[in-house]
Amino acid sequence: MYVSMKEMLKKANEGYYAVMAINCFNLETIRAVITAAELEKAPIIINIVQDHLVSHCDSGLIAPVVKILAERADVEVALNLDHGTEYEYLTQAIINGFSSVMVDASRYDLRGNIEFSKKIVEFAKEYNVSVEGEIGCMGTNEDGSFTQTAMYSDPDEAKLFAEETGVDALAISFGSSHGNYPDGMVPKFDFRRLKAIKDNTKVPLVLHGGSGSGEENILQAVQFGINKINVGCDFFNACTESTKAQLKEIPDKNYFELIHQVEEDSIEKVRYYIRLAGSNDKSI
Repeated sequence: MYVSMKEMLKKANEGYYAVMAINCFNLETIRAVITAAELEKAPIIINIVQDHLVSHCDSGLIAPVVKILAERADVEVALNLDHGTEYEYLTQAIINGFSSVMVDASRYDLRGNIEFSKKIVEFAKEYNVSVEGEIGCMGTNEDGSFTQTAMYSDPDEAKLFAEETGVDALAISFGSSHGNYPDGMVPKFDFRRLKAIKDNTKVPLVLHGGSGSGEENILQAVQFGINKINVGCDFFNACTESTKAQLKEIPDKNYFELIHQVEEDSIEKVRYYIRLAGSNDKSI
């Protein structure tokens, strides 16, 4: 059941829930995420960030893996290029079989963002591929450059962007940041801004930087119109914790057994987020 994000997010928008998009980079992470979705009977999005395509596994290698696993699954699976900033990587992912791409042209001004995103939307139409755009800008926790209020998405600009580009989903900035938050820190979300953007655009909206955002923030974000939630760090952290625990118990554990146990242990984290987003039991 290999699909684009367009129809699954349209249903989420109509049904007031969100579909989880989990960052993956290899067979084991992808298989764990799809297994979790099957256990929860939920549609799922496999996110592959552009940096991982460049440094680890290009789109021509990873797309067939996801397609095969999706065809064996009994839930809808989409493959999305996350934070595609370069035209060549975005178009190559589309040509190589990605079912969706996320255009990150936030480095440009509004007009430049619209023009670049529209160019990808037009290219993607020929391949039946859905496109997510981004308005506003996201910071990162890793170097302390948290998202500032000045980086938040403007509701009027969001409306203009959605109308002129024709994107299928829109990533917005209203308080979250990429990466791991410091211990005990929970970001403050601007729900009034979120509601205004939803009222202005009516399109499926996307929360980036879902890891560590807190249950109440996510529940309210879904209530106010978020239909796709990106999580990377929390999933990868679960994989790391499994690795540490296994090697602490058996320092010379066989790598084959180690990696398979990591896959098994990370499934519950994905299931947790699926239930939090309300997409469990939503697969056709």
